[in-house]
Amino acid sequence: MTYRELYDYGCLRLKAADIAEYSIDARLLLEFVCGTSYGDLYNNPDMPVSEEREACFNELLSKRAGHVPLQHLTGRQSFMGLDFIVSPGVLIPRPDTETLVEEALKELHDGMRVLDMCTGSGCVLLSLLKYSNDCEGVGADISSEALSIAERNSEALGISADFVQSNLFENVEGSFDLLVSNPPYIRTCEIEELMPEVKDHDPFIALNGHENGLYFYERIISGCGRFLKNGAGILFEIGPEQGKDVSNLLLSAGFKDVSVVKDLAGNDRVVKGRKGYENV
Repeated sequence: MTYRELYDYGCLRLKAADIAEYSIDARLLLEFVCGTSYGDLYNNPDMPVSEEREACFNELLSKRAGHVPLQHLTGRQSFMGLDFIVSPGVLIPRPDTETLVEEALKELHDGMRVLDMCTGSGCVLLSLLKYSNDCEGVGADISSEALSIAERNSEALGISADFVQSNLFENVEGSFDLLVSNPPYIRTCEIEELMPEVKDHDPFIALNGHENGLYFYERIISGCGRFLKNGAGILFEIGPEQGKDVSNLLLSAGFKDVSVVKDLAGNDRVVKGRKGYENV
């Protein structure tokens, strides 16, 4: 089959499987298998594809039609202009989380020390270190599999960071100028309502925010005081309906300058504040 014929076939299979972005996914899988780029679909549509690559493409189409995430098939995800390694052991980086990084960069100055709690793939911390000068960072996560991926990303991107296996602050040492976190925040009862790509393939531990979705915000806010320097910033990614609750948690703990930031879709996405000098 030709390149274009395979692409058209892939679109039909994924559309029949109710994959929302079937045309994009078919193209990306074909590019992954053939080592091609976006332009080849238009510049070289009659290019013959070997039987071996065609078989590989069909195998990946079958998995994607079964709602295995595209990123788990390619092992990659773009985030903040960087190419991250992903696996079923980590939450797939999502565009929404770029709002967290963008807001954190506004608070980050040369030479600061950053703590990324629940670091997962390391995408937040490594992006912050990439786009800042002479900063240091520590990524903490309870999952050894996630930390392995984070360390691989650090090495692949050439960005130096320290990663520590820790149940929240259990094994964290030192003090920090900035704390960022995209913690699990989905209510347990709502996980089964998520799309199959998320509920069946993202790690449950990376989704589960317990009964009210606020469990990790409460624990991080209550435990972070001795690790944050006076005046240090704190930023959380949140679910669209959690802005008021997380803001109140920060205010009750003595944090100052608490505010909610919306993402590009107009949804509440980040809550940020600053450690007070007399509280926390």
